[in-house]
Amino acid sequence: MSYIPKDAVTQAFRSNKGVLTPNQIIELDNENKFTKFGQLELIQTQTIDDSDFSEEILFADFTNLGDYDVHFLVYNDFQTQGYGYPSVRFSTDGGSSFTSSNYEYAYWSTAETTVSEAKSTSADTIRLGNNQYQNMNGYVYLYNLLDSTKYSYTTNQSSNVGGNNVSKDVSFGSGVLPSSVIHNAIRFRVNNANFIGALKISLYGIRFA
Repeated sequence: MSYIPKDAVTQAFRSNKGVLTPNQIIELDNENKFTKFGQLELIQTQTIDDSDFSEEILFADFTNLGDYDVHFLVYNDFQTQGYGYPSVRFSTDGGSSFTSSNYEYAYWSTAETTVSEAKSTSADTIRLGNNQYQNMNGYVYLYNLLDSTKYSYTTNQSSNVGGNNVSKDVSFGSGVLPSSVIHNAIRFRVNNANFIGALKISLYGIRFA
């Protein structure tokens, strides 16, 4: 195969031509032009803090979802003074309003030596586990949000840390909104009036096309 220098052809994602040197690959990668399927691309990071301590529901809205088939949301340092849980809702109008019915979810939770299940086929949100301890961290995969021919659904996992930094609870589950429409915004919700600290939420797109 003859050598085609990087600068001699137009390079783009899904269309890399020629024999590239390691430095050229790094350069293209920095420009998001090097084909590397499955890569995480940060869309936005937001923070919820306890300045609105009196509010029962706190939330962060993500209204720019890019053009991804799969999204990945990570949350860190979810702390409450009692029982509480994170959840997500979807929007069809760019975040002006969010669907508040017909969600389905199920998750298993292992609290120390006890295993329990929570589920619903008619919920107002997709629950992502629950937090009764000092600190909760987790992630959510979100599928087909921008595909009008498929249901939007999620898979999620989280872990909680209690006193003395001992792991207390691990949960995993999934959820769906059984409606084949485009969902172009995500609301991450905190359901608890006693939320404390600063919760960081980051949304990524996973590049497959």
